[in-house]
Amino acid sequence: MKTKFLAFLAAASLAVLIAGCVSTVDGRTRGGVPFAKDRIESRYERPLEQIFTAARETLKFNGTLTGENVVTHVLDAKIDTRTVWVKVEEVEPKITRVITQARTKGGAADIALAAEIDKQIALRLPR
Repeated sequence: MKTKFLAFLAAASLAVLIAGCVSTVDGRTRGGVPFAKDRIESRYERPLEQIFTAARETLKFNGTLTGENVVTHVLDAKIDTRTVWVKVEEVEPKITRVITQARTKGGAADIALAAEIDKQIALRLPR
C-alpha cells in the first residue's frame, strides 16, 4: 500500500514539474513546459520604430499577426501552429533590445523558430 502511494506521489510530483505555467514576453502566463529555453535576445543600434516595423513585417510575412500592442511594443503571431511573441524595447536612445519567444501549441519551447524569426528581423532592417 505504501509503495503504491509513494509511486502515485512521485508521478504527481513529476507531472507538476513537467506541466506548469510559462511567462510570455508580454507579461502574461500560459500553460506550457517550464525550464526550457524559448527566448532569443538581440540588441541593435537602431531606433525603436525601425525595429518594430521590421518585426511586424517579418511576422506578417511568415504567418498571421494576431496582436499588436503599440504601448508596450509587443507583437503576437501564429506561424505554423506555433505562437511567436516579439517584444521591442528601448535600452538607450539609440540602443534597442528585441526579445523573440516561440512556443508550440502544446506549450513546448521552439528555440529554432525564435532564432529564425530573430534573424529575419535583423535582415529586414534598412541598411
